[in-house]
Amino acid sequence: MNRYIRKVAVIGSGVMGSGIAAHLANVGIPSLLLDVVPNEVTPQEEARGLTLEDIAVRNRLSATAIQKLAKQKPAPLSSKTKASYIEAGNLEDDLSRLQEVDWIIEVIVENLTIKQQLLKKVDEARKPGTIVSSNTSGISIEAMSKELSEDFRAHFLGTHFFNPPRYLKLLEIIPTEKTKDEVTTFMKTFAEEVLGKGVVECKDTPNFIANRIGTYGLLVTVNEMIKGGYSVGEVDSVTGPLLGRPKSASFRTLDVVGLDTFLHVAKNVYDVASGSEKSIFDPPSFMKEMAEKGWLGSKSGQGFYIKQGKEILELDPKTLQYNERKKLKAPSIERAKQAKKLPDKLITLTYADDKAGKLVWNLLKPVLLYSAGKAYEIAYDIYAVDQAMKWGFGWELGPFETWDAIGVAKSVERMESEGDTVPAWVKEMLASGQESFYQGGSYYHQGRYEAKPVNEKIVNLKSLKPDNVVFKNSGASLLDIGNDVALLEFHSPNNSIGADVIQMINKSIKEVEKNYKGLVINNQGKNFCVGANLMMILMEAQDDNFFEIDLVVRQFQQAMANIRYSEKPVVTAPFGMTLGGGTEICLPSASIQASLETYMGLVEVGVGLIPGGGGNKELYLRNLAKSDGKDLQSVANKTFETIAMAKVSTSAQEAVDHGFLGTKDGIVINGDFLINRAKNEVLHLDAKGYRPPERAKIPVVGESGYATMLLGAKTMKFGGMISDHDLKIAEKLAFSLAGGRVTKGTLVDEQYLLDLEREAFLSLVAEPKSQQRMQYMLTKGKPLRN
Repeated sequence: MNRYIRKVAVIGSGVMGSGIAAHLANVGIPSLLLDVVPNEVTPQEEARGLTLEDIAVRNRLSATAIQKLAKQKPAPLSSKTKASYIEAGNLEDDLSRLQEVDWIIEVIVENLTIKQQLLKKVDEARKPGTIVSSNTSGISIEAMSKELSEDFRAHFLGTHFFNPPRYLKLLEIIPTEKTKDEVTTFMKTFAEEVLGKGVVECKDTPNFIANRIGTYGLLVTVNEMIKGGYSVGEVDSVTGPLLGRPKSASFRTLDVVGLDTFLHVAKNVYDVASGSEKSIFDPPSFMKEMAEKGWLGSKSGQGFYIKQGKEILELDPKTLQYNERKKLKAPSIERAKQAKKLPDKLITLTYADDKAGKLVWNLLKPVLLYSAGKAYEIAYDIYAVDQAMKWGFGWELGPFETWDAIGVAKSVERMESEGDTVPAWVKEMLASGQESFYQGGSYYHQGRYEAKPVNEKIVNLKSLKPDNVVFKNSGASLLDIGNDVALLEFHSPNNSIGADVIQMINKSIKEVEKNYKGLVINNQGKNFCVGANLMMILMEAQDDNFFEIDLVVRQFQQAMANIRYSEKPVVTAPFGMTLGGGTEICLPSASIQASLETYMGLVEVGVGLIPGGGGNKELYLRNLAKSDGKDLQSVANKTFETIAMAKVSTSAQEAVDHGFLGTKDGIVINGDFLINRAKNEVLHLDAKGYRPPERAKIPVVGESGYATMLLGAKTMKFGGMISDHDLKIAEKLAFSLAGGRVTKGTLVDEQYLLDLEREAFLSLVAEPKSQQRMQYMLTKGKPLRN
């Protein structure tokens, strides 16, 4: 099927519709955002002399939604400039423009009749063959389209994005019996490769997969809280990371989702369910009372939690009063915190004979049984169920993976001893001698194990070990990832940079120069790299061991030079937090292939320092290259401002604006494809006959440019915007960037600039106020302004 999606129409400009349009813009696809025509003018419009016939009024809803995108947090747009990809329109004047698009997404109110009426108009306006989808969170896809044309039904399906569309990976695709297989296949591929989504195919049942199980789990949690006499905060202190769930746990998640949205999703199932399932999907009366009061969560300023001053209070469901937030205390919680692996945490909590153990068992058990009971009603296999919960709700393990972790046979025995009915297919699996839902790369399916779907663009580093390890130390490993490409993986705490990582960078480059076509630097931890080992630097500084710090900085600078001048291409593949030394590792590489969600920044001023591994010089060089060598002062000013203000990009696209990424770099929308993209870039550079850059002299702004940069910092100091110590840091940074006391336009070599950097770094490390900032960051996790 030779098909492209060049332009999209999104119908409905609410939070979800505008968010989908924003994500399309993020990946470079223009869209037409349509909504209804308002039936009255606002006082502001009336004051401007506008009437209902003016296009500004007629397009108001969608135009306002586009304007709001720039102010929303978390930001729907990866760069504010991306808003230009979205065009405002309305459903009366622009319905005929549906002929221009290749995909039409309906994102209007969750009402079947209203959706049917709209889709009838869409059917009449669209060109044959255009894909149409609904973003419904639970209304039947079949019911929406049953009265429409054959061509419409053949190209119609559900595409359920999760909010916010930019950040949540899950996209549930729901074809009907009439949807062409080629349309479903195309949309899966398009969503994965262009939109960066994790796609799960669902059956056309209420709430599909993730919301069906997730909503059930949250309602079980609410009921258990009431039944067991736990508080909101006590439940959340257990149902977050300890269970492999997001930090928002249960009730903070409900506040983020919005109680109105949650109650609506619960009603989708309640209306069609029966028996015990129906009773579970009937939320407790206190939640309905909260909704009536408008206590909907984050969007209304209060929900299960409320912030009063700096304090966060929790709701008492009995009184609807807010009290001090509590945490559950139990021996099993402390033991679970000590466990390194999630399965060990789960086992510790699930089988504990204390208050936390009772809570966890009473929350997990019904969700596992419900997931097994509904698996083949809502999905085609258990793997889809697990993936949906991981991508949609941020669970580290899906329900069947969780069940494996706590032991299927052991837990089933306990369930049955407590009078629970275990689905027949689970008992059949156990009776056949199989005691887990997963074995290696396979999952249990209808009496046998089937291989998980494999996407060749996804490289899993865990699956390569230990066979592909070339060598390793405590901080990093060099892996052979095939096709004569090696990968350097950090695995130090927080992937921070210490002597062990530096040693592995140097050793890896030597090995690659001898035996490989190139090197990828990446890992599959939470973040790419949070910078240098700050604890080590502070301890050495407090011991006045500046010789050791000087040695480490020199070694780091040399390692970065080895990356830049390696005979074989070094491609860095950052994602998540890529801060300080993490950014310094990326900047000298032959190419950076960054995940869309990469947050880059040289943030050393936050701990009273400046970059010491060559980051100042490298960012200056990148900005210089963009300027074609013209206006050195502007280049120096931009570099100074970016580092002095510790600017961190909120996306890879914003990293382009800050100068961290350039024309030789790339942005990868689907983070799962990151290593593959970086590997292919290595092979591409090798095929072109890669040669490292030549060592060249660098023009600097000198003493006059130093004075210019310093003037800006002093102005901020006189305005009370920065402290004396901030000014001292700014002076050191400006001096390093300017090239010291030379005349403007002087050509200096790289080592000269590196020496200035290192000297400034060492002098700041010795400052008591810088050491206070380092200590504060290590203990509080945020910068100190002293």
